[in-house]
Amino acid sequence: MRISELSRRSGVPITTIKHYLREGLLPPGRPTSATQAEYGEPHVRRLRLIRALIGVRGLSIDETREVLKAVSENEADPHQVLGLVLGARPPVLAGEDTGENAAEGTGESSRERPPGTADTDALLAEMGWEVSEHAPAKSVVAETLATLRSLGVDYDWRSLVPYAALAERTATLDLDQLADTADPLEQAERALLLTVLLEPALLALRRLAQEAESARRYGD
Repeated sequence: MRISELSRRSGVPITTIKHYLREGLLPPGRPTSATQAEYGEPHVRRLRLIRALIGVRGLSIDETREVLKAVSENEADPHQVLGLVLGARPPVLAGEDTGENAAEGTGESSRERPPGTADTDALLAEMGWEVSEHAPAKSVVAETLATLRSLGVDYDWRSLVPYAALAERTATLDLDQLADTADPLEQAERALLLTVLLEPALLALRRLAQEAESARRYGD
């Protein structure tokens, strides 16, 4: 297909596609003349993923480039690909050192862990969840528990176990919606859209359910 058809199929303007080509986000098409090239389905899927990374997840061009490089190196592993596009795993490329190994050389590995980390580790162990050491969500849980404790609220990881069980069921529903495609780029785009765009709706549903439950318990 020509670039005009690629634009129509992907929903990305031609000028933006050319920008992505210049920036190295999108691989070049097969040249058919001095000024034209032919593109295929992989370009459509990659463009949709680029659009989701930039427009939905809010990554910069440089950050998107690094994620896409890492995705290309791990394309045969759907678990790694999903972790990369969702931000659960850093885009470490082949031959690069990880943050953990770098810390060993600088003494950073011996630094005191942030407050709440032990609670988060205990929660993960209780649930039997194996997650990336660098998953940003771990820090969110740790910081939230530490803040609650600093405010005198008696709330630890055990209080989160019922919520974690609900989250586990939600994750099952999320990944079930990826089962009808085996293409890793399409899975990654769909997972990113469902995760980022559905989160406000899920929070809103919690608020609505709280209101309904409050009315049931305390209403006239």
